[in-house]
Amino acid sequence: MRRVCFLLQVRPDRLAEYRDRHERVWPEMRAALREAGWRNYSLFLRDDGLLVGYLETEDFAAAQAAMAATEVNARWQAEMAEFFVHGGRADEAMVPLDEVFHLD
Repeated sequence: MRRVCFLLQVRPDRLAEYRDRHERVWPEMRAALREAGWRNYSLFLRDDGLLVGYLETEDFAAAQAAMAATEVNARWQAEMAEFFVHGGRADEAMVPLDEVFHLD
């Protein structure tokens, strides 16, 4: 299982609404993530908008492609794009960080 960590930047003026949206992630979005192979997926948000994502998957590129092929992901990304500083789809802006240490 590969561990993947990535960073994104949420617009500071949209933090409260971003948090609220993630308290109500659509059931079909949750199901699509699971079916695409996203495991142990978490998002962490700092008060300045720094978003840290973490997930485990067998193949990150395949997991991303599987999500990109779903209609629910297209809807979710369209609704969430306005929350990000880069102004685009978060799923296309994810760049994994290099893992330099892991204590098992």
